[in-house]
Formats: sequence, C-alpha cells, structure tokens
Amino acid sequence: MVRCKGEPAFRSQLARDAGCLLDLDDDVDAWSCLPLALGGDEYQHLPDFHVRRGDRHTLLDVGPAPPPDWAAREASERGYDYHHWTSLEVRRGHRLGNAKDLLRYARWRCALGDRIRLLAGLEESGTLTVAECLPAFRETLPIAGLASLVLHRFLAVELDEAPIGPSTIVRQFSR
Repeated sequence: MVRCKGEPAFRSQLARDAGCLLDLDDDVDAWSCLPLALGGDEYQHLPDFHVRRGDRHTLLDVGPAPPPDWAAREASERGYDYHHWTSLEVRRGHRLGNAKDLLRYARWRCALGDRIRLLAGLEESGTLTVAECLPAFRETLPIAGLASLVLHRFLAVELDEAPIGPSTIVRQFSR
C-alpha cells in the first residue's frame, strides 16, 4: 500500500480491494484503516477508512450491508464526509485488476536515470505507449520501473478501459 498511513488492517477482502483503489485514486492524498469509532456507549460503528483528499476528510465504509443510518449523520457532525461502497462499486471494470497489478511493485523505486529518460521522452512526444516506454529503462526492470512511476505519480495510465498492456497510453501525471 502506497498512501496508507499507519498499519493496514482490513475486515474483509472487499475492504482490501477498496484500499487498492484508494492507492490509485489520483485525488487521494492519504488513507488509513479503521480510523475512529462513531457512536457512544450504547452503540458503535467503526468505518473501514479515513480518506484525505486535500482539505476534505471522508469516512468510508465498504461492504454489502449499508452501515447504520446514524453513522453518516454523526460523521457529518464531526466534520467528515461519509460514503459507502458496495462490492459492485469496488469490483466493476478493469480498475481493480490494474491496481492490483501495479501494487505488486509498490516497494520498487525507479532509478533516477530511468525516470529522467522517460520523462524527457514524454515531454518531447506528449504520450507514449507502454511498449514505447520500456527501452528507457536501463537500470530498473522495465515493468517494475513503470509501475513505480505510476504509483508515485510521475506517470499516469488509463486504468478503467482495459487491462494494462503494450498499447496502453502513458502520460506525465498532472493533477
């Protein structure tokens, strides 16, 4: 996990999958697991995530059953946005599979020379395909280097249209 602050602790595989999506969401600055308890002595609810997007803070629950009705209200009273994702939202399309493929390389770091070569090529041409990017890597394994640069927001690739492949377009990351 790249943007997780603290120890990742997931209640379910669906929550772990949601963490993968949060790591690849361009708007997410940081997230943490099981951040705080809502409720009081009589009843409590522990959201799956706290997500920070700039100045906005969101509590996020993931699962098939919606959280208690009062959870969103209490989150709002504490100054948080509140959202609930179902398995359909987490697992639809190609984004999750692509996120998992990229996150296999979360511990890799791309060598500076490879990064500069690739960014220079992108400045010159605007976009390249994955296949066209691979020769730029001389010090780092090519796919590991490319994935690292995507995960650390030097590069961006389309995650929703299809599985990442040789013809996937690569561009410089911009917020």
